[in-house]
Amino acid sequence: MKQIGFLTSLFTAVLLLTVAFPVGAAAPVPPPHPRVEHALEALHHAREHMEHAEGEFHGHRDAALHHIDEAIREADICMHEP
Repeated sequence: MKQIGFLTSLFTAVLLLTVAFPVGAAAPVPPPHPRVEHALEALHHAREHMEHAEGEFHGHRDAALHHIDEAIREADICMHEP
């Protein structure tokens, strides 16, 4: 009888430790869409370069910034898709 009680206690302790400390939590989770993440980084860099470009280019600079902002918004939506 003592062996059954010890084995039950041991099994319960192992089960509780397994639930309390999952192994997968320690490993970093890769982004769900790595190419979209890289595209977002590139878009942010492009926006920064365009924003600091000298000259207005007859309004085309502002239009380009608007299009980059739209692309960033769309890519953000992609990042949240399954």
